[in-house]
Amino acid sequence: MHENTSDNTNSTVGTAAHITTPKLTWTEVLSGEREQPYFRELLDFVESERRTGTVVYPKNAEVFNALQCTPFDQAKVVIIGQDPYHGPNQAHGLCFSVKAPTPPPPSLVNIFLELEGDLGIARSKQGDLEPWARQGVLLLNSVLTVEEGKPGSHALRGWERFTDRIIRELNDHGSHIVFMLWGAYAQKKGAFVDRAKHLVLEAPHPSPLSAYRGFLGCKHFSQANDYLLQHGLVPVDWRLSDHL
Repeated sequence: MHENTSDNTNSTVGTAAHITTPKLTWTEVLSGEREQPYFRELLDFVESERRTGTVVYPKNAEVFNALQCTPFDQAKVVIIGQDPYHGPNQAHGLCFSVKAPTPPPPSLVNIFLELEGDLGIARSKQGDLEPWARQGVLLLNSVLTVEEGKPGSHALRGWERFTDRIIRELNDHGSHIVFMLWGAYAQKKGAFVDRAKHLVLEAPHPSPLSAYRGFLGCKHFSQANDYLLQHGLVPVDWRLSDHL
């Protein structure tokens, strides 16, 4: 498995490029982590699983898709998921997101339902959230790979340490970033985020099991955009392609 955490230097997200000073890249801030023995062992494990015929999601080229779509210096919103979807034609490296023609899974349906209630954006029929990522919304799972049909199968292999480092670098080097922490898992993972430097929004997970306990009605999307505007940053256009 070959790691690819290169930055898309051609991406433009308006004034969002001013969030971090100086302009750093994922390669720079994660270089020390990628050299740690645990990380090489992690990549070797995933590569070995694929080589022996185990189906692992997402495909190799999309494991680091969140970092590829959202350069470090342009991240202005962070949404934290747990691990990738474990069914075929779902996971593609962005948390909660699925590529067409796969219909939005239940949690994403509830995210769209909240968008509709919060900002009046009609529910999207497709679930590819890459347009958000290209605007600076880091869609980061805590664990970046999973075996087909076995949720949580790659947990505690090292991904959590790696993604903790991602969040810590954003916390330390960024300013005025919105962290959306949905559910106890994400809230625990983002507990160290500096509330004096960033906006932390917490709500229950959008899963059908918990969305009605406070996710629906949380108005995180409008709160995020209001905060970005207050700090001179470009708000996120939360509409997807079928709205444009």
